[in-house]
Formats: sequence, C-alpha cells, structure tokens
Amino acid sequence: MKTASLTRILHAAWQKKGGLSALLWPLSWLLQVGISHKRRRYQRNPELSCQSPLPVIVVGNIYVGGTGKTPVVIALVRALLARGWHPGVISRGYGAKVGLHPRVGQGQLDPASFGDEPSLIAQATQVPVAVHPRRSQALQLLQKTYPQVDIIVADDGLQHLALGRDLEIVVQDARGTGNGRVLPAGPLREPVERLKDIDVLITNLQPGQVPKALPRTRARQLTMQLAPVKVEQLTTGVTLDWSAWHSLHDGQPMSAVAAIGQPERFFAMLSATGLKLNRTVALPDHDAYATSPFDALPEPIILITGKDAVKCRRFNDPRLWVVYADPVFSDPEWLDYCHDRATAIAAQKTGIAV
Repeated sequence: MKTASLTRILHAAWQKKGGLSALLWPLSWLLQVGISHKRRRYQRNPELSCQSPLPVIVVGNIYVGGTGKTPVVIALVRALLARGWHPGVISRGYGAKVGLHPRVGQGQLDPASFGDEPSLIAQATQVPVAVHPRRSQALQLLQKTYPQVDIIVADDGLQHLALGRDLEIVVQDARGTGNGRVLPAGPLREPVERLKDIDVLITNLQPGQVPKALPRTRARQLTMQLAPVKVEQLTTGVTLDWSAWHSLHDGQPMSAVAAIGQPERFFAMLSATGLKLNRTVALPDHDAYATSPFDALPEPIILITGKDAVKCRRFNDPRLWVVYADPVFSDPEWLDYCHDRATAIAAQKTGIAV
C-alpha cells in the first residue's frame, strides 16, 4: 500500500473513535503516560530548558502533519518587522541533511541544507534563519551570528521542551483535534488538555469550512483562510499580483502540483477563485523533487506553492508559476497582542521598564 493511501486511511480513522482507534488505544495510553512524565520533569526542572535572554515565540501544532504553520510564521515575522523588531527564526530543518552542527543564513538558502520551509521563510521575510534538530543549538548560533536579533520565532517545536518559550501559538485546521486521542489511536502529538496552556489558537479553514467545536482554553482564538496575493513565473521572475494574473490566464488549460501537508487545501484555494484545474497532483509533504513530476503534465500552465518553488527552480520549466498566498485572519489584532506581550517579556528579561 502506498504511503499516501495509508495516510488517508489513518486520517479518516482518526476522526472518530472506531474499531481501529480502539485497537491502537493501549499504545496511545503508553505514549500519553510518557508525554505526561516528560512534561512534569521539565516543569520540575526548568534548568533543563535552554532559556534565551530574548522573547521566544513558538508556532506549532498538536495535530500531526500540515496544519498551516509556515504561513503563520511568515505573517508573524512580517508583523514584528513592521513594529520595529529584528526577528530571527529557528527551525528543526526537516528534510535537510543538517548534520552535527547547526546552520544559519539569510536570504536565498539551499533547501537541501536548511529544509524547504526554513528556505521559504528566509526568502519571504529576509530575516536570519537557523536550523538544527536541537533548537537550543540553532538558537545559540543565531544569537551569536546575528547579534541584532531581538526576538525569536520558532517554526514548530511546541513539543521540543528543551527550548524555553514565552508565548505559544498553535495552528490547527478544520479537523480540530480529531477523535481527541494521541498517536497512534488518534492524530495528536499531545493530549487535548495541552491546549489549555497556550496563548493563541488559530484555526486554518478552506472556503466554506466551519471549525469543529473549539476546546476550552484561555488562549485567544481566531480563524484564518489563505488567499493568493501574487504569482511568479519561476524561470523569469516575472511577478504579477493575483487579480492581474487571473485576468490574463483565466480559462487557459492549467494544472497544479503541491508537496505540502494538505495539498487539497492548495487546490481548493485555487478552485475557489474560479480557476479550472485540468489536473491536480498531490505529492508527499517535503518531497525532494528528485525528478520532475511536471514532465508528465501537458498543460501550458502549472501552479505550485512557494514551499515547492524553492526546490523546483533547477527544472527550468517555463510553465511553472508560483502562487504566493497570505493568511487572512478573522482577528488581525492578534498580531498586536503578540507584540504587546513580547514587549512586556523583553522588559522583564532585561529589567528595563517600558
């Protein structure tokens, strides 16, 4: 059975407490005991976590797989820049061969060395990005190499307790918390109760979707939808805003390819704008694009995501157009909330009154 088919079966099963979930429940119980023990250990021994002198904001999820964290990270970093901060980003660097030592860079980064999501974040924000599975090492190198950085945004890492943090943002989608069980009987990396302790909960929706019943939490809650804002031809760099590109190309034969956590979300966003896609190709998340999947597609226009674009430039295919999408938030003032909280945290850490 192909991995993609198995994944679909599991995600469907994880939406209810059916027979498969019941069969796997003993394993989930053992994992949940381990998770609780680890969290209590870090709570009793805060010195086990790497504490930065800078405010640290973690953007993560408890639902396994893609929920839309990267667009939130980019939006948050841009908002911090606009408010006078000098942010830096740390990430695990999933899919990259990071090796024993952390890596740090800025601007155009090699996805094979940094990972596709960190490369996209660096390109979209132009802020320093450091990667390593041990986030504390990435954090230390980032602070040493770019001393002007005054706030840290962690892309993923909610469960990485070795990294101290000051604010926690969780991104979920319309699936909510599924059947409410942790892996493998359910889709959760941590118990639902974890959401009681976070600061912001963002639910990523497709057009027409409504969120499931939201959990009880002290967190500020809001929804978001991704909307296309511009399109770039990958070979030439020609860039048009979405409305202009749509007017020029609407009605032409086109297809779409995505190697993200939820490819259907990308396809649904495009279809909601009125585009007619002849074909859609969903590849595994973080696919390395070792060979071109575009050769089998006859359409003169192929739409891809920004995350995929950082790995597809080498194909030199003029049919590739990158769709850049920004989140539209139901409560845009959550960004001011994060700024205010970070300002207070920075003052507390430095002992300087604001």
